This record gives sequence, C-alpha cells and structure tokens, in this order.
Amino acid sequence: MGVKYNFVSSLHHRIATITGVILIIVTACTDHDSSSTVSCSGVTVSYETDVSPIIQSSCATNSNCHGSGSNHGPGELLTYSDVYSARNSISTSVTSGDMPKEGSLTSDEKNAILCWITSGASNN
Repeated sequence: MGVKYNFVSSLHHRIATITGVILIIVTACTDHDSSSTVSCSGVTVSYETDVSPIIQSSCATNSNCHGSGSNHGPGELLTYSDVYSARNSISTSVTSGDMPKEGSLTSDEKNAILCWITSGASNN
C-alpha cells in the first residue's frame, strides 16, 4: 500500500509542477504593455487619406518590401484590395511592432491602421 501511495503522491507532484511551469510560460508570453491598446472612439479613418499613404511610404513604394512583385509576407501592398486581403497580417505585425522592418510607425500611424481595420477596413 505504501508503494501505491508514493506513486500517486509523486504523480500529483509532477502534475502540479508541470501545471505551474505551463502557467509561468503562458503568463510570461502574454503582452502586458497597455500602450498597445487602440482607442478608436470618435475616430473616422479613411483608407485613401489616412491608411494608404502610411502603407505606401512605410511598406510598399518607399521601402520596396511590399512593392511590385513582392513575395515578402502577404506580398504586394499596392492597392486597396492587396491591403484589405492582408489586413489580419498587417494588424498582427503593426500591433507586435514587427513591421515595418526599416524604421517604425508612430503611435498615430499605428492607431490609424488598427482603427481602420477594427472599423471594417472600408474602401473610403
């Protein structure tokens, strides 16, 4: 009976340890930076006026990463259709700060892109 108790006790200890390690990993990998939150209240963002110039200057034309013939990430980001199709990838990359590779977007530029996507990514 003692051997069975030791085995069960050891098993419970291992499960508790593994659970603790997983909890630490998940907590450590969570973004706790509140500055990445987007405030879109009362903000109207236009693709043509606000988003397209940012994408063209930071992602496509001037940086040449997502210009004509690009196969980087979502590929070309030259037209509304290109950007709309890649909106989820763009949102993830902008939120994480992974893009653009050269330079960085201002908080206003990030907010404009993310608010445009959050509000439905209209072609306006």
